[in-house]
Amino acid sequence: VQLVESGGDLVQPGGSLTISCAASGFPHGYYSIGWFRQAPGKEREGVACISITDDMTAYADSVKGRFTITRDNAVTTVYLKLHRLTPEDTAVYYCALDLLQDLTFDSKEYDYWGQGTQVTVSS
Repeated sequence: VQLVESGGDLVQPGGSLTISCAASGFPHGYYSIGWFRQAPGKEREGVACISITDDMTAYADSVKGRFTITRDNAVTTVYLKLHRLTPEDTAVYYCALDLLQDLTFDSKEYDYWGQGTQVTVSS
């Protein structure tokens, strides 16, 4: 299984950004994808996740109403749209795959991880 994130960038406060996670090599079509982030000196935090089978989603309170997770079924890519960004959103953003399809922010439940993409919010 391979997960490749892309789209991280430097963004001004109040701006928007879309980051992507391309998944390949998984054995079946029943899984969920989660987005996590880790800022310097802080623990990894789950921010959004989506079930590939039924498109159910979940969001952390810190991003609810600002971030949107979607997927492109045709190319097995999951997107995270980030809006109204603040400097507190600065972090390396990782996507991860959970073969049990759980909508969870417990990083231990995820089986595969990407390398991450840097999002920096600064003026």
